[in-house]
Amino acid sequence: MRVLAVETSSLAGGVALLDEERLVAEYLLDVSVTHSERLMSAVDRVLADARWTPRALGGLAVAVGPGSFTGLRIAVSTVKGLAMALGLPIAAVPTLDAMAAALPWAALPVCPVLDARKGEVYASRYRWDGGAMRREWEYLALPPSALAERLTEPTLVVGDGAPAVQSPHARAVPPPRRLPSPACVGVLGLARLRSGDTVEPAALSPLYLRPSEAELKRRVVAGA
Repeated sequence: MRVLAVETSSLAGGVALLDEERLVAEYLLDVSVTHSERLMSAVDRVLADARWTPRALGGLAVAVGPGSFTGLRIAVSTVKGLAMALGLPIAAVPTLDAMAAALPWAALPVCPVLDARKGEVYASRYRWDGGAMRREWEYLALPPSALAERLTEPTLVVGDGAPAVQSPHARAVPPPRRLPSPACVGVLGLARLRSGDTVEPAALSPLYLRPSEAELKRRVVAGA
């Protein structure tokens, strides 16, 4: 199965192409250009470079969060449009799961951490069980200090929110492993597509752990 994967949970974002387990292409850009300006051009670019047409795809995978509210909305909307236009199934992949999947066989537990702004981070903890990274915590939105208190053993901490976690148990990973990977979204998405764990376009939505700024403003206005 040929899969297009989309990842826009943070400022760094991109797309990847997989042909079964083989990574054909990955485009990742960590610059202050909005995903709305570059996502479709990135999709067009990797497809053209791989000499694939959109009709060659067998499925879509998208990181659904937690992460940037705007970035996630753009990715979800883009994937919905592609799925409806091409008649493709969609695999929804939690961002933190994909980040942990970048560190298989780790001897230590892995804690992906994304900057959630407003003094919080998004995080969870995973452990290699011999076949996959198994999630041990729920998906969390909490202050970095509270996350640090939860780290009671040496733990690999990865993600743009990792520097804020000041714990003697936190172990930083090399920079190339710190960002969410479109390729890892594709790998997890491929497994979901194969098993039939798919989402209809109308039901696809971001995984939000707290209300967006716009939603909070609406609540304030409604309660005024």
